[in-house]
Amino acid sequence: MLAKYVIAGLAGSALLATVAFAQSPSAQSPPTSANTDRATTAAADTSAFKGNWRASKLVGLSVYNDSNESLGSINDMLTDKSGNIKAVVLGVGGFLGVGEHLVAVPFDKVKFVEEPIVYSGTAGTQPGGARPSTNTTTTGAAPTAPAPKKNPWYPDHAVFSATKDQLKSMTEFKYSID
Repeated sequence: MLAKYVIAGLAGSALLATVAFAQSPSAQSPPTSANTDRATTAAADTSAFKGNWRASKLVGLSVYNDSNESLGSINDMLTDKSGNIKAVVLGVGGFLGVGEHLVAVPFDKVKFVEEPIVYSGTAGTQPGGARPSTNTTTTGAAPTAPAPKKNPWYPDHAVFSATKDQLKSMTEFKYSID
């Protein structure tokens, strides 16, 4: 076991040394303007990514079922070697991650919703475990709160068609080290 750490340390040191040598000034000719223009255009053109979601914002996203009952949250996403998301790891139950039951569900079975959940019932009659509405209506002279602007870089929540009990009865997902 110690040998692995020593080898990893030596490999890391060698990589750092090569980076340091690569940054040394050289007497090569400056890059051509065509190459610089292409690189600048590719780096600055974010409009090509418009409509895509940030994966970092999907982790931690709340998950609800079709009845707007809270199931848990997205803990992780599993990809194949080409980067396609194949499964979503949901954390069900528990409190602050303690006692949480992890289950992996197919990515195509999870539906992402950009609009917040809106309840039509009176205050305090929301389904058990459901999240509160972000759209509030008041009577009298008090102004209504403006609806929050949706963010184009991530959805509001995810929906998975199951109950919390069904998810808890599924085989627990464990990260394999094999």
